Amino acid sequence: MSLPASDLTKQPDQRTTMDLGAVLPQTAEVVDGHLWVGGVDMVDLAHTQGTALYVFDEADLRSRMERYREAFRARYQNSDVIYASKAFLNKEVLRIVQQEGLCLDVSGGGELACAQSVGFPMEHVFVHGNNKTPQELEEAIAAGVGRIIVDSRIELARVNEIAGRLGKVQDIYMRITPGVEADTHEYIRTGCEDSKFGFTMLNDFAYGCVADVLAAPHVRLAGLHCHIGSQIFALHSFKEAAAVMVEFMARIREGYDYLIEELDLGGGLGVAYLAEHEPPSIEEFAEVTCTAVIQECEAAQYPLPRLLVEPGRSLVANAGLTLYTVGILKTLPGIRKYVAVDGGMSDNIRTALYHADYEPTIANKADQPRTEIVTLCGKHCESGDAVVVDMPLQTPELGDIVCVFGTGAYNMTMASNYNGQPRPAVVFVKDGNARVVTRRETYEELHQRDL
Repeated sequence: MSLPASDLTKQPDQRTTMDLGAVLPQTAEVVDGHLWVGGVDMVDLAHTQGTALYVFDEADLRSRMERYREAFRARYQNSDVIYASKAFLNKEVLRIVQQEGLCLDVSGGGELACAQSVGFPMEHVFVHGNNKTPQELEEAIAAGVGRIIVDSRIELARVNEIAGRLGKVQDIYMRITPGVEADTHEYIRTGCEDSKFGFTMLNDFAYGCVADVLAAPHVRLAGLHCHIGSQIFALHSFKEAAAVMVEFMARIREGYDYLIEELDLGGGLGVAYLAEHEPPSIEEFAEVTCTAVIQECEAAQYPLPRLLVEPGRSLVANAGLTLYTVGILKTLPGIRKYVAVDGGMSDNIRTALYHADYEPTIANKADQPRTEIVTLCGKHCESGDAVVVDMPLQTPELGDIVCVFGTGAYNMTMASNYNGQPRPAVVFVKDGNARVVTRRETYEELHQRDL
C-alpha cells in the first residue's frame, strides 16, 4: 500500500479556516488566531487532553438530529429516523440519540450491548448485518429488539428457530437489493446487484423468498429495507430506490395478498469533506424521499407505509474533528512535503482504505492563509499511512496543533491498535465546556486480554 502520486500542479490557496464552509462544525470560530469549537479553544484542549484526540461539537450533533426528525415529520407524519451507530458509537452519543427521539441501528453484538448498557429502548432498535451469528441473533431476540433486518434465507431460518425456541414472534424486515447504482465509491456502494447484502431481485429471487417469510410461524414480515450506498450527492438515486421498493410492495400485495406496512430506505446522504463540496441538505433529502414515496404509493393505490431512514455519516461526520501534534517535517524537492503527526491510519483508516479527502488547518494559526501543499502522514510502519494527501495548510512548525475536519464518521469506530497505538480519547464540547466521554486507551489495556 502506498500513497497516490503527488499532484505537483496543485496550488495552495489563500483561504483561512473560516472559509471552509460546510466542512466546519457549526460552532467553529477563530479567536485570537486559535480555532474554537463549542466555545472551547482547540489548542488548549489538545495540550490538556493530549493528541491524537477526537472532538465532537455536541450542539452540532443535536442540531442535525433535530433537523432530520423535524424534516421528515413535517413531510411524512408516519416516519422515523434511525441513527446508524456504525458511523460513530459510544455510550454518550446513544444517550443523545435517545434524548433527541431517534431510533437506533446496530450491526453487531457489541453495538447492541452498548445500547443495552445505557438503557436504550430495545423496541426502537433495528438489527443489521449480512452474517449475524446465531449468538448475536439470540441476544437480539431475547433482548426484545424492534426489528431484525433479515439478509438471507439461511438467516430467516435461524431467526424463526430462535424466536420459536424463546416463545416469541419476531418482527423482521427483508433487505432487498434494488439494483440502483448510486454514484459513489465502489467500496461503499451497496444497492447494486453484485452485493453481499440482501435478497437480490434478479430472476424474482426476492419475490419468491417472500413466500418463505410468510410461511415461517415465528416471524412477522413487518416491512422491507434497502440501502443503496454511502456519501451520495445525487438525490435522484433515492427517488429511484423508492420507486423500485413501492413497486415491489405492490407486487407482494397482489401476489401474496399481504400488505407491507413499513419501508426503510436506508441512509447514504453525502457530506462535505472538501470546501468545494455542496451536498444536498437534510431538508432536500427529506423532500425528495418523502415526495417519491407518496407519489409512488398514490400511483400504485397503495396505503402509505411507515417510512424510515437511517442516517449515520450525515449526522456525525462534520460535527467531529481530530487534533494532532506535528512531530516531524520532511521535504522531498519536486515530490512532496511530509508533515508527520502523532496518529494516522490507526485513528483514521479511510484515507489509506480508499483515498478519502479531508480539509486540514493548523489550530494555532487558524487566521492565517493555507499557503503550502502538504501531506499529513501518520506514525505507522506503512507507506500508505496518511490522514491528508496533498492539501493546503498553513506553514507548519514542530509542535503545531493540526486539526482535520469532517472526521466524525467511521474514524473512531474503525480505529485500530496498529503498532501498539492506544486509541484516542473522545471529547464532547458545548457552551464552553469540554467533557471526556471516552477516555484514552492505555498501554496496559492493549494487552490485558493476552494470557
